[in-house]
Amino acid sequence: MDTLLNAADSALRTLFAKPHASRACPTVAGQATELSGPEKALVGALMRVNHVGEVCAQALYASQALSTKNPVLRQHFMEASREEGDHLAWTRERLEELGARPSLLNPLWYAGAFGLGLLAGRLGDKASLGFVVETERQVEAHLATHLERLPSGDHASRAIVAQMKDDEARHAQEAQNAGGFELPAPVKALMRASAKVMTTTAHYI
Repeated sequence: MDTLLNAADSALRTLFAKPHASRACPTVAGQATELSGPEKALVGALMRVNHVGEVCAQALYASQALSTKNPVLRQHFMEASREEGDHLAWTRERLEELGARPSLLNPLWYAGAFGLGLLAGRLGDKASLGFVVETERQVEAHLATHLERLPSGDHASRAIVAQMKDDEARHAQEAQNAGGFELPAPVKALMRASAKVMTTTAHYI
């Protein structure tokens, strides 16, 4: 029951409350960010996509913590969720600084990700961890492309995305070390296709 209540609390906080980070937002000392109008619009869209990714991360970890019967693994998912909560807060704050809005479809993204997490959890702990490994690897690659697309002078956004990328790589490695196995190639391809739909839509909506 406690785990179920925690999952419900996570959903409400993620979708309707202002997120608060446990770590300070990454910055580049002495580097001010100045953006043109088109650059600001591009960065706003990219950070909206990244914020959606963090909404989904909260849903995935909450559902996987709910699914596992292993208390150690449940704690692992909850700790990873707290770090992803920092990303959620940082991207939301950056959106506000840019005058951009979060995705209007965040409840839909959350529900979909929660369902996928439950499905992965039903397949067993090793499959659930393998799902985390592949998800975090794909997110890391996605963030690497954003580092290439962000304006070179946008030190604020680049610092956030770089730290997120490092954290995602560590989460993937931790999940693999905990026993996650390699997912079949068709499953990976389906995950990439689903992520493409989400990121393309969230770029605009």
